[in-house]
Amino acid sequence: MRKLIRTAMVCVCGCVLVWGCSPQPAVGGAEAAPAAASGKVQELTDATFEQAIAQGVVLVDFWAPWCGPCKTQGPIVEKVAGLLGTTAKVSKVNVDQATKTAQKFDIRSIPTLIVFKNGKPVKTFVGVTQADALLEAVKAAQ
Repeated sequence: MRKLIRTAMVCVCGCVLVWGCSPQPAVGGAEAAPAAASGKVQELTDATFEQAIAQGVVLVDFWAPWCGPCKTQGPIVEKVAGLLGTTAKVSKVNVDQATKTAQKFDIRSIPTLIVFKNGKPVKTFVGVTQADALLEAVKAAQ
């Protein structure tokens, strides 16, 4: 019997992701290392998300590998991580794998980028967002 469809999410390009599918195993396992302010982008899972955003400023990119605009956003997020260095954390959440986290923040279109400060969202961007806008939002949150 088919699983009940709970929510549908639309990629900015018009792709549709259906929640309720069997999740694939997270990259690096369910217990991936917590994000660290290192100038690199950390992949977060449902299990690691809350701890990773709990303190400081964290930019989180909600994405999926099948989403065209997400493929455009990825290198921009990498660039921002390099420019920020250790001043803020930059992380990614694959919405296909971290469905609980995506649902908690009502992610319906991807890419969606959220700047968190001490665990609270302070700024949200939907769609491909340029590096200067992301850097400005992170610096404003510090």
